[in-house]
Amino acid sequence: MKFKLYSIFIMCLMVVGAQAQVDRSKQPQPGPAPKINLGKPASFKLNNGLKVMVVENHKLPRVSASLIIDNKPSSEGNKEGLKSLYSAMMGNGTKKMSKDEFNERIDFLGASVNYSTRGASASSLSKFFPEVMELMAQGLLQPKFDQEEFKTQKERLIEGIKSNAKSAGVIASNVSAALAYGKNHPYGEFETESSVENVTLDDVSKYYENYISPKNAYLVVVGDIKERDVKKLTKKLFSDWKADVPPSGSLPSLPAVQYTQIDFIDVPNAVQSELRIQNTIDLQMADEDYFPLLVTNQILGGSFGSYLNMNLREEHGYTYGARTSTGDDRYASRFVASASVRNAVTDSAIVETFKEINRIKTEKVSYEDLSNAKNKFAGDFVLRLERPSTIASYALNIETENLPSDFYQKFLQKINAVTQEDIMRVANKYYKTSNMQIVVAGKGAEVIENLEKVELNGKKVPVLYFDKEGNKVDKPVLKKPVPEGVTVNTVYDNYIKAIGGKDAINKVKSVSMTGSASIQGMNLSIIRKKTSAGKSLEMVSMNGMTIQKSAFNGEKGYNEAQGQRKDFTEEEVAEAKKDASLFTELSVEKDAKLTGIEKVDGKDAYVVQVSEDKKSYYSTESGLKVKSVTTIEQMGQTAENTTMYGDYKAVNGVKFPHTLNVSFGPQLVDIKMNEVKINEDVKDADFN
Repeated sequence: MKFKLYSIFIMCLMVVGAQAQVDRSKQPQPGPAPKINLGKPASFKLNNGLKVMVVENHKLPRVSASLIIDNKPSSEGNKEGLKSLYSAMMGNGTKKMSKDEFNERIDFLGASVNYSTRGASASSLSKFFPEVMELMAQGLLQPKFDQEEFKTQKERLIEGIKSNAKSAGVIASNVSAALAYGKNHPYGEFETESSVENVTLDDVSKYYENYISPKNAYLVVVGDIKERDVKKLTKKLFSDWKADVPPSGSLPSLPAVQYTQIDFIDVPNAVQSELRIQNTIDLQMADEDYFPLLVTNQILGGSFGSYLNMNLREEHGYTYGARTSTGDDRYASRFVASASVRNAVTDSAIVETFKEINRIKTEKVSYEDLSNAKNKFAGDFVLRLERPSTIASYALNIETENLPSDFYQKFLQKINAVTQEDIMRVANKYYKTSNMQIVVAGKGAEVIENLEKVELNGKKVPVLYFDKEGNKVDKPVLKKPVPEGVTVNTVYDNYIKAIGGKDAINKVKSVSMTGSASIQGMNLSIIRKKTSAGKSLEMVSMNGMTIQKSAFNGEKGYNEAQGQRKDFTEEEVAEAKKDASLFTELSVEKDAKLTGIEKVDGKDAYVVQVSEDKKSYYSTESGLKVKSVTTIEQMGQTAENTTMYGDYKAVNGVKFPHTLNVSFGPQLVDIKMNEVKINEDVKDADFN
């Protein structure tokens, strides 16, 4: 026992002595960075300029090839969508093979072949690779531009644009790029319905002829294949590729931002505000500031534990996640802090974001934060080195980014050498808090009033207004007064008339709906049943298996999910009884009030505050319900669930919406009702 106590005593003295010798006012000297033995790919060049890199790796019987065309960015003018249509047209048959023959052969070989404006890629088992490489080359060098296929791809692209037209996230990303780079810069362009309509099949053919050239192209082959076989195959497939010089005009200068400003885009249907706080920067990978900025961005907003995420998400609960990015494009780049935040805290989230940016500009980061950031880069770097493709991608970066040949050998050494002073220096140089664009896409009726009060560094921030295409506009009219004589009763009466009238509605004793939806790639089946006696059922299933169910028999009910059943609480029973009517508009809640007229999908709608936590919107034109919003509280934070109603169709003389767009926080779900039945397919057992 004496020996053990003595040993512990000696150890304590050693620890105290060691601590006494450490000067914690100084940053510890970084240890030596590990030596990186980064192999070089074999390389050769064809006469037409195509540069080929080969990384042999025979551990697995697979080979992949990536053909990258490193052209200077080019503008699409008033034909934004041309590049997307070109990419969509590629791989849909060749001059030798039909679309079906081409795709079926790739599927038969268990291969993958893809195309984009930057080139093409392919992967397969090594024994099939020569044929797969030939298919990739054939699709690239002998494409089939068919008018019927072009029409199909154009319609598909326009449909995608239409579906994103209501997305505040897409709108914020589009407009923030246009404001940062300018609408005439390739990086500031984005697709619209009208710009896509301007594109012709001849435009696609000319784009191919002008820009798809081996002059600036690299072919990277990685996997279970010999260099000599790649050389033989490449010469056979690509030697005849004509080496035209792609057009290379000058890029326009970037817009100057005179002062920090809020650039607002009104998205009346938005359930959250999308923030993009940004400024353009001039940074390339070869610059001495590249490594300090990597670490700075990581600490500020590059990880879950970053300044920004810990503030907006963990401390305040404003968002599910906040991030920053600091670009290094050799033509044009920007710094962006982004987040999706609740409408009610939009102004506060902006103030807190600037607080964290100013913090990293004025306060030295802690040794712990600096060390964690460096360790993250070291871990990620080592993991990447385990992949054979890393050698090829690094070699390609050295070529295209004009990097020194030992750039990646010294990567960890450069990261390890970043100091607290470096962090403050580059943060002050690149994060221009006096000249930032605070791009906000959100619901103006709920956020503009507070946005116009935002102050940063003691100064009120001016608010400018833009439409969804990035054009400057006047401040939107957010809420119109209710015309004299219009009340909740008249709004409800007009709704009842619009869906078929009281006589038709009174004949409805039950409604049964079956629908479908897709969420994160999963196809869901939905059943909804309800009776005039106040009974209800909602069931969601996937592949025939019920994943969520809610049933109420008029007196009691339960929720079931993942095999776990939970009976309704007294509060839930009361809420279910309150929502018992098939058509709630047949009576007016005593607390319901008409609060104004707002835009829904660009059209006026009456807003009825049904209760403290629920609002309904009715078209002033058609009388139909177009939207409902429910406010919920979770873990001390409030959030809004929104349902949009559309595609009303009559069933036995009564109109029901057949499309529902439902939001749960950041998640959007489109539900299509495939069948609606009245007074059939409903029995009491459904609600037990």
